[in-house]
Amino acid sequence: MGEFGLIDLLAKMASGRDERLIIGIGDDAAAWQGDASIQLATVDSFIQDVHYPSGMASWQETGGKALAVNLSDIAAMGGLPRYALVSLALPPETELDDVTALYTGMLELAQKYGVTIVGGDISSAPLVVISITVLGSSPQKKILTRSSAKPGELIAVTGYLGAAAAGLEMLTKKLKCDPKATARFKQAFFKPTPRITEGQLLLEQGVKTAIDISDGLLADLGQIGKASDVGAKIEADRVPVEPLVKAAFGKQALELALAGGEDYELLFTAGAEIIDKVKKATPCPVTVIGKITAGRGVTVFDRQGKPLKMSKAGWEHFTRR
Repeated sequence: MGEFGLIDLLAKMASGRDERLIIGIGDDAAAWQGDASIQLATVDSFIQDVHYPSGMASWQETGGKALAVNLSDIAAMGGLPRYALVSLALPPETELDDVTALYTGMLELAQKYGVTIVGGDISSAPLVVISITVLGSSPQKKILTRSSAKPGELIAVTGYLGAAAAGLEMLTKKLKCDPKATARFKQAFFKPTPRITEGQLLLEQGVKTAIDISDGLLADLGQIGKASDVGAKIEADRVPVEPLVKAAFGKQALELALAGGEDYELLFTAGAEIIDKVKKATPCPVTVIGKITAGRGVTVFDRQGKPLKMSKAGWEHFTRR
């Protein structure tokens, strides 16, 4: 089909109505009518055999997840995603049906959250590289950041943790789990839910500090600590580990929840009164797991108050394994 034929096809797939959009795919740049709110931008890459093993996910699942991780970054700022730019690097032998399935996965999620794909780039490469830029805004004219945590604030998290890491563990090691657990772990890994509504709710209720859990709770909490110049104490027994993960992985479940990553839940800090308001305002489970402290570093304690030694904190590129 060639580069330009493929661009034309994907442009037709992505075409949609957006009253703010002036020019979408087909020109040197997209153009839209801006507004007076705070503008947000994020970019993430999804690389074959780095972010996902070859053949593990369908093309449709790959497309959906590649966009979801970007939408989660906007959610972590309390924003609304608006537009996406998609850059694809593909091996020349890639089948057309595979590329359209990739886009179908992205478009399904984009339509669910009111996002329009407005452009991008296509090139050939020896392996698949998907790079997505998402542009958004904060209608509330304020944002959540990593740098505003204060000693004494409580640490809370949305949802349950560990299912996505369990899914990766199950698939890469070819572990056998019961059908219900298998379905849950695969969904958590392949189809994460960006907490966009919850991110806006946190802002509305007065939360100032948040991050999405992509690299692992301990690693991402460490990022809040670094940006805010604070430390953190976590109570292991209070971490909301996915029950199916506990059943399938036993003692390993806590490590999957704390260091596995890819849950894309929101980790945030606030005073007790604000967190109580958040709990009352959302059907999404919200669990307090610890407290922000003076000093630096994240420490996990068991039920007797003794520090737990964790073998890892989460994912980081360019580290020895």
